Amino acid sequence: MSVLQLIRSYIFVAQMYLMLAVISICFLPVGVLGGRAGAVWVCRLYCNWVRVSARWIVGLRSEIRGTPPTGDVLIAAKHQSFFDILMIYSAVPRGRFIMKKELVWTPFVGWYAYLIGCIPVDRSKRGRAIKGMVDQALNDRQRGGQLIIFAQGTRVAPGAKPPYKIGPAMLYKDLGLPCVPAATNVGVFWPRRSMLRKPGLAVVEFFDPIAPGMETAEFMAQMSEVVESNSDRLMAEAGFDVSLGEQQSAG
Repeated sequence: MSVLQLIRSYIFVAQMYLMLAVISICFLPVGVLGGRAGAVWVCRLYCNWVRVSARWIVGLRSEIRGTPPTGDVLIAAKHQSFFDILMIYSAVPRGRFIMKKELVWTPFVGWYAYLIGCIPVDRSKRGRAIKGMVDQALNDRQRGGQLIIFAQGTRVAPGAKPPYKIGPAMLYKDLGLPCVPAATNVGVFWPRRSMLRKPGLAVVEFFDPIAPGMETAEFMAQMSEVVESNSDRLMAEAGFDVSLGEQQSAG
C-alpha cells in the first residue's frame, strides 16, 4: 500500500475523531431534548458521515446487504473494527448496543450510549456480568428496537476463530425475541491495530431471523454457523484468504 494511502488514512482518522466531537457537541440539545429518537438521529448522522468520508478520503466504500431489521429483535453480529459498529447502526432505526462498561466513561461515546439506552457489561465479572446484562435487558424491554450484541464478545481479526460467547443465547432465551445474525468483512480494510485504511468494499450483511424458541445448543450452532460462514464468504470476496489468514494481492 502506498505512502499516499497511509497519509490519507491519517487524515481520515483525524477528521473522524474531530467530527465525533463536533457533531456530539453541536447536536447535544437534539440528543437530550429529543429523547431517544433525537439521540438516535445524532448517532446515525455521525455513522453516515464516517461512511461517506471513508469513501471520499481513503476509497473505502460500504454496503449493507440483506434486510436490516426494523422491529424488536436481537442482532448477533461479527465484530472486526469500529467501522462495523457504525455500519450496523446506520442501517437500523432504533439500535442500541451491549457494550463494555469502560466505554461509559469515554467522552462523547459514553454520552450518547446512555441516551440511546446501551447496556454496559463489566466483563471482569464473567458469570455475574451475563446475569446483570440479561436482567437489565429484561428491565429495559419497553425501550424496544434492535438490541445489538457482538457474538464473540470482542473485535476479531480476519481469519481468527475465537469461540462464540453464551451472551447472545441467554438474551435470545430470556427476551423471547427473534435473533438476526449479521456477518461482515470490514476487518480486511480497517484493521484493529493499524492506522491504515484500505480501499475496497466493506460489507455488513443481515440474514433471516432465527425465530424464538430454540434450545440453547441448537441456537448457538445455527447462529454461529450463519455468522461465521458468511463472514468468511464476504472476506473471500474482498480477496482475503481465510485459510492463510492474509489478503491476496490483486491479479
